[in-house]
Amino acid sequence: LSKKVQAIYLWWHKPVIDRELLQSLPNLKVIANSGVGMNHLDLKLVASFGVKMANAPRAVSSSTADAGMALLLASARRLVEVHHIAISSSMDYCEADILGVKVSGATLGIIGMGRIGYKIALRAKAFEMKILYHNRTQRKAQEEKAVGATYCEKIDSLLQQADFVMVVVSLTPQTCNLIGKRELELMKPTATLINISRGAVVDQEALVMALQTGVIGAAALDVTYPEPLPRDHPLLKLKNVIITPHLGIKTDKACYMITEEAVENILAALNGLPMPSEVLPS
Repeated sequence: LSKKVQAIYLWWHKPVIDRELLQSLPNLKVIANSGVGMNHLDLKLVASFGVKMANAPRAVSSSTADAGMALLLASARRLVEVHHIAISSSMDYCEADILGVKVSGATLGIIGMGRIGYKIALRAKAFEMKILYHNRTQRKAQEEKAVGATYCEKIDSLLQQADFVMVVVSLTPQTCNLIGKRELELMKPTATLINISRGAVVDQEALVMALQTGVIGAAALDVTYPEPLPRDHPLLKLKNVIITPHLGIKTDKACYMITEEAVENILAALNGLPMPSEVLPS
């Protein structure tokens, strides 16, 4: 059937797109990805075979922003920890020293103010948070005003001020280990790091050390490197860490919309029309 295949719909990075597969599909015209991140694809290799690529940014942004805020709130109020206390057989009263962190009025630093980052800012505004953001390009003044966001040209300024740091960038060679030992040491000792981008954006060894030694207060991670982590990984043993298994886009409606967006891109490519979400090799 290899000569009949004209399109591939990638779900959760499968099938693996390598040179061997591309060579075996002479009439392949388009690859549509079920999500925004394209770091699992060699974009230049795919393009060299004359194959177009698309992602699904419209479908995933709201669900991923919801997941980011859920992690922020769960970490701030220690929901996972207190859930286990509440259901334990020895529970007879609530410990007076189980104190969370107040979210309302706190400062949120968003690293990556694209489609998802901006939706996080919209949600954070409803929680009366002060919003700082760092991005390759500054947003328009009216967009900043709509969410009350302040642009930080330097990431260091954001890290030093934020009570919560939300990482929402694509994984590229430039963003790999974007948050490392130096960046963690710039953060407040009470600050929380939330990562909903890709695991490799954060230096995990440096993060473990920072959490163990009180350099930062807590972390909430929807992504790790690798996924899943080895069962003996130190991140899995820390009380000040929440980890979810890359659930950012996983809602019923988002998964349906992802498929719709992929089909829209595939049909456009096969009919020689502009693709709504085409991704070009950089």
